[in-house]
Amino acid sequence: MTDPWDGQGGQATRRRTDRVPGQRGALPDGTRPTGGRAAARQAAKSRTGNRGSRRARPTRRGKRVLKIVGLCTAVLVLVTAGAGWWFYQHLNGNINSVSLDGKGGSEKADAFGRTPINILVIGSDGRTSSEDCKLGGGCKNTGVQTGNGNADVEMVVHIAADRSNATVMSIPRDTMVNVPACKDSSSGQSTNGYYGQVNSALEYGPACQVDTIHQLTGIPIDHFVKLDFSGVVKMSDAVGGVSVCVNSNVYDTYSHLKLSKGTHTLKGEAALEFVRSRHGFGDGSDLGRTVSQHIFLSAMIRKFKSAGTLTDPTAVYHLADAATKALTVDDGLGSVKKLISLAADVNKVPTKRMTFTTMQTAPDPTNSNRVVVGSGAKDLFATMANDQSLTTGSGKKSSAAEATAKPTATTASVPAAQIAVTVENGTDITGRASAIATHLISQGFSTSTTTANAPSSATTTTVTYGSGDKAAAQTVAKALDVPGSHVKQGTGTGVVLVIGSDWTSGTSYPATSGDTKAAVSNANASTADDSKTCAKVSQYKTVSLNGVPMTPAQAYAAARSKPDSDE
Repeated sequence: MTDPWDGQGGQATRRRTDRVPGQRGALPDGTRPTGGRAAARQAAKSRTGNRGSRRARPTRRGKRVLKIVGLCTAVLVLVTAGAGWWFYQHLNGNINSVSLDGKGGSEKADAFGRTPINILVIGSDGRTSSEDCKLGGGCKNTGVQTGNGNADVEMVVHIAADRSNATVMSIPRDTMVNVPACKDSSSGQSTNGYYGQVNSALEYGPACQVDTIHQLTGIPIDHFVKLDFSGVVKMSDAVGGVSVCVNSNVYDTYSHLKLSKGTHTLKGEAALEFVRSRHGFGDGSDLGRTVSQHIFLSAMIRKFKSAGTLTDPTAVYHLADAATKALTVDDGLGSVKKLISLAADVNKVPTKRMTFTTMQTAPDPTNSNRVVVGSGAKDLFATMANDQSLTTGSGKKSSAAEATAKPTATTASVPAAQIAVTVENGTDITGRASAIATHLISQGFSTSTTTANAPSSATTTTVTYGSGDKAAAQTVAKALDVPGSHVKQGTGTGVVLVIGSDWTSGTSYPATSGDTKAAVSNANASTADDSKTCAKVSQYKTVSLNGVPMTPAQAYAAARSKPDSDE
């Protein structure tokens, strides 16, 4: 932009003989003053006086400066807005999304209308690009492969309805399950169902993998996130590396991870080698790998939440660009806005209340290299499906079962004394409505509470409410430990409690949730705030160097010429 007072055509370059426009009306016959600037100044003095002359010129210049500032500001706003729009569209264009078939179930809102989030995180071993072939190997004879590959990493991420806690459960890839009938909407490949390894379901599309996990666990899952080899590299680089610890020297000759005992910051291929290593840790199976993956993810989460990571615009850009390029998601997460919302929900959960677990397993009686669902797994599934926390408010492990719907009220509550409940008996047990009504009154509810027989038998206990009575219904549900999923709006007025055949005794709704103590038993439970735990290097001869079986520590000592992964 050219300033009218500077540069080409401005005052600094105007010749001294140039005429300067004067003001009309004060000279005879309306003529302009001649004689250059001196004559113009003299004419101005004769009209307004010296003081008026000194004021007039700065005013004109001030107006011009304001116009220039305004124009520059407008241009800056337009450029910034344009860059922001380009950035938003660029990130949206990076995202690859796939539709689910709806068979994975859907999360139910709690008594306060809040909905938990359940996401299946899939780590694919597919070599579907030259980059993945280079990182994962195995393409020497086949070249770049097609299809989805196998789900070698599977984690069910549960974020509580009130965002106070989260559970991440790994399902070992060697688990044998019943894969349901599926059809991949992209490739058209289908199956009528079979008994096989859980990770093989991805061959029929992400929706099939989601359906398989839902059928196995009973946990409603309506979102997924899929990451490939190059995605792990991009994400670890975007956060500037992830700090992990190993309790001994380790060289996994299969994943190529080579680290000395102690703490290391892993980026790029080194990070991929760490999360892929199954022969380096534990007993050399996928069970040991899930634990080291939890250590890695916990460290990454702490890095995300650390001061400066999410407030540095450059870091945020690289992180967002890497994430959107690295992920395949379902349509429900298929935009930058939705992914940002998900990140915000995760960020609300304190690291001390993020529990990492591994599904309990038992050896497959027909195949020593495979596992089946073990004791305690059903309790772990139930705690997640019923929105139970595996930690206390202090972050310690929960030691006893807690009812599903005891949420902290976030909406205006109604005093019990102001609530008259109509209690209806939907069971075949005489006196059930009367027993519950008496209990409610003893707990401070209105003495106007009444009883009746339900119009028909009910299998499920429900609390229904009329217009404007939602808060009152929530108070009733909380007092009786009725799950929030059983609270619904009806067509009538007031609050009506229908006692179903699922509640045949007692004055508190029976807990259908899992035993949290059993849920974390033998599940390698840890929390994301634990920065002191090191990955345990296998003490078995799980690797081979030059055809000789040895432990990962022995292999490290024997491969002195090979540089460490983080060098």
